[in-house]
Formats: sequence, structure tokens, C-alpha cells
Amino acid sequence: MSDTVVLSKLLHIRETEKVQAQKAYQQSMDCFEKSATQLYQLLKKKEVAEEIYEESLQQTTTLDKLKEQFTYLEKLNDMIVELQKDVQRARAEMEAKQSNLTEAHVETKKFEKIIERRKKQKNDANEKMEKAVMDEISMYQFLNYKNR
Repeated sequence: MSDTVVLSKLLHIRETEKVQAQKAYQQSMDCFEKSATQLYQLLKKKEVAEEIYEESLQQTTTLDKLKEQFTYLEKLNDMIVELQKDVQRARAEMEAKQSNLTEAHVETKKFEKIIERRKKQKNDANEKMEKAVMDEISMYQFLNYKNR
């Protein structure tokens, strides 16, 4: 039974690692969602700004206003490019954390299976020994009964 105690301690350590991996994955997923939401909001702003710019081109407006709108669109494009990089970094980090979580889950399952097999082997050995003892007792009783 001592071998399963050691394995149980290792399993506990692996479960702790798995919980930590789950927390890290959740944090990275939250970070990714936050970055992706910011990017989405910025893209919506750009779309609205482009519509306003297109409408301004169709109407008579001052050159300064067109310049201002064009500059705003360029700023939005620059911000979008930066946010896209952030989103890609966050996605890569999230995928790495997910991989770590999967690995931790697999390791935990391995130890659970090993412990389960060892306990089953021990139970089988105990049952076999009990059957052998019962057979021996039955044999003695039979021989004692015959000798009477």
C-alpha cells in the first residue's frame, strides 16, 4: 500500500499543477478576450469614421475637415495594427497555456490510472490469497471430517 501512498502524493502534486495551469489559462484567455474586444471596438470606430469620410467626400466640405478625418483614420489604422499585434501575442500565449493545461491534465490522468491499476492488483492478490486460505481451511476440515 505504501507504493500507492507515494503515487497519491505525486498525484496531489500533479493536481495542484493542473489547477495552476487552469488559472494561468483562464487569465490568458481573459487577456485575449480583452484585447480582441478592444480590437473589435476599434474596427467598429474605423468603419463609422470611413462612412463619415465617404459621406464628406460626396458633400461639399472644407479641406481642413477632410484632412482632419483622414488623419483620424490613419491614427485608427495605426492603433488597429498595434492592437492586432497584441491580439496575436495574447492568442499565442493563450494557446501555449492551453497546451500546458492539456499536458497537466494528461499527467494527472496517468497517475490516476497507475494508482487504480496498483489498487486493483493489490485487491486481486488479496482475493487470490483469501481463496488459497479458504481452500486450505476447506481441505483441513474435509480431512478432519474423514478421519473421524
